[in-house]
Amino acid sequence: MQKSVLITGCSSGIGLCVALGLQQAGYQVFATARQNKDVERLKTQGFEALQLDLASSESINTAMSAVFAKTDRLYGLIHNGAYGQVGALEDVSRYALEQQFQTNVFGWHELTNLVLPIMKRQNEGRIIYLSSILGFVAMPFRGSYNASKFAIEGLVNTLRLELSNTQIQLSLIQPGPIESEFRANAYKAFSKHIDRENSDYKTNYQKMVERLQSKNLADFTLPAEAVLKCCLHALSAKQAKIHYRVTFPTKLFAILIRLLPTWLMDKILNKAGSSGEK
Repeated sequence: MQKSVLITGCSSGIGLCVALGLQQAGYQVFATARQNKDVERLKTQGFEALQLDLASSESINTAMSAVFAKTDRLYGLIHNGAYGQVGALEDVSRYALEQQFQTNVFGWHELTNLVLPIMKRQNEGRIIYLSSILGFVAMPFRGSYNASKFAIEGLVNTLRLELSNTQIQLSLIQPGPIESEFRANAYKAFSKHIDRENSDYKTNYQKMVERLQSKNLADFTLPAEAVLKCCLHALSAKQAKIHYRVTFPTKLFAILIRLLPTWLMDKILNKAGSSGEK
């Protein structure tokens, strides 16, 4: 029987790459996107495409009703749709932080809770969360995004314990720099929510904006296929990994954070934070 997988954030980058890869591997892919124009394009690529805005509970419920109308089984859920709100924390309003969490955390949580009953009923399922290197280390001027990914990792670590008596497996994929629209979308969020001209960090922001708008890739950047490879393993392996660390920086910092004192890690992370990448 063909296994069904729902993926969020498929308009471009990692989400689109994973959707195409799973489709080629024989999965029935429910590909979602926030904007209708992207949904229509996904339909032309052969997907069961649906509009889903993670910041909207109504949109999430409507999309899931459409999925369950087409299948009574759902084997996989891949949480990918997210964006990065950059800017110094003291410049981030409560509203901007709420918007970050609406998409990056609350939407994922609600979607998981809608899928869990069917996975528990069939006593199988794989839920994959696209976290980040910033899900376990913090870097300056990325506080909102840091917090959202730290929150996701906390939710997943708890849910994994609560589902330990089931056959549902949860995995966290922690990429470093990946070829995607992340920088472009981060710049849009920054321009919308941060008053750079009246900030104490105006000079820092000038350098950050130059990096966000640059076409040059950060060091150690990998193509989105590196994440696809992890998704394929997490879906098909008898025992999926709990953590998939993608790119050299992620693997390096996972080691350093266990070995070095906090004061030294702070110095390294402050320096690394100047790269402008997630």
